[in-house]
Amino acid sequence: MTVQVLVEKKKLEKPPLTIYTLGDRVLRQPAKRVKSVDAEIRLLVREMLQTMYSAEGIGLAAPQVGVNKQVIVLDCEPDNPETPPLVLINPTIKSTSGEVCILQEGCLSIPGVYLEVKRPEVIELSYRDEYGRPQTLKATELLSRAIQHEMDHLNGVLFVDRVENKLALNEELVKNKFSPKAVKSV
Repeated sequence: MTVQVLVEKKKLEKPPLTIYTLGDRVLRQPAKRVKSVDAEIRLLVREMLQTMYSAEGIGLAAPQVGVNKQVIVLDCEPDNPETPPLVLINPTIKSTSGEVCILQEGCLSIPGVYLEVKRPEVIELSYRDEYGRPQTLKATELLSRAIQHEMDHLNGVLFVDRVENKLALNEELVKNKFSPKAVKSV
């Protein structure tokens, strides 16, 4: 049985998965490698995509929906039905550029909070796709940032842990009813 992972890019009234938020312990646990990419993983990918589109996000990592596996879904063009989403299983960054850039990030697990984060501009990674085939990718711009952001989730790291401006960080967290104590600086 094969499970088709592509889903319609639309907001569902009742998405299949629940997104955990800052303060939930599940977000801080390192994810386990996927041993085999099977129908169960493809179903997870499908439900993660439906949940991500429903939350109007561009990326979602399995730990954010309480699944302790190295699975990420991304779509930097959620409004373009022609662009397929990207599925990363067991991703590994092979190299990063020396150039870094500072851009604002947000997270489905920390709704309403947007802060500047410094990250490498270009990354090269290897991963398996939704059919278990090995792939490599060189990512730049928004895709590079989104991949790094989601890969942090696989290690129990949230973007707020990387924010250097602690004053702005505390202000934003409190304003959005999150505890600054939930941040673990890296």
